[in-house]
Amino acid sequence: MTLIDKIKNKIVIPLQELGYELVDIEVTKKFGQENLTIYIDKPEGIQLDDCEKAHHLIDPIIEEIDPFDETYILNVSSPGLDRHFKTQRDFERNYNKNIEIKLISPLKGKKYIEGILINRDDKFIVLKTKQGETKLENTKINFARPLVKFE
Repeated sequence: MTLIDKIKNKIVIPLQELGYELVDIEVTKKFGQENLTIYIDKPEGIQLDDCEKAHHLIDPIIEEIDPFDETYILNVSSPGLDRHFKTQRDFERNYNKNIEIKLISPLKGKKYIEGILINRDDKFIVLKTKQGETKLENTKINFARPLVKFE
């Protein structure tokens, strides 16, 4: 079992009991120090006080796991507006919404495709684009995320 799996198994239920969804766990090293970032979400979005509540909840749990040999920084964060979809639930929440997809290699000369997400299953993503319905193999996709445009 990986460190991330161990942490996930310990914190997912307590977070759910507070009304949060565990979106992702990331371990990075910045400025020579381990950083453990926990990404949470809820339907109405995450505010700073949500991050603080979740931090207070999971900090003692993670201390008990003792994940690193040295000191570390625990961050609790919103995944952000333009987060990459990681789970089927991420895709389902974005059905009938504009998304962007970056392909691993170009398709008809394009690596980025924008469109309305119609469906996603084990094998394919279906988008409604300006050219009509487009079906893409999941294995050909580098990432998919909400299309965020600032005007």
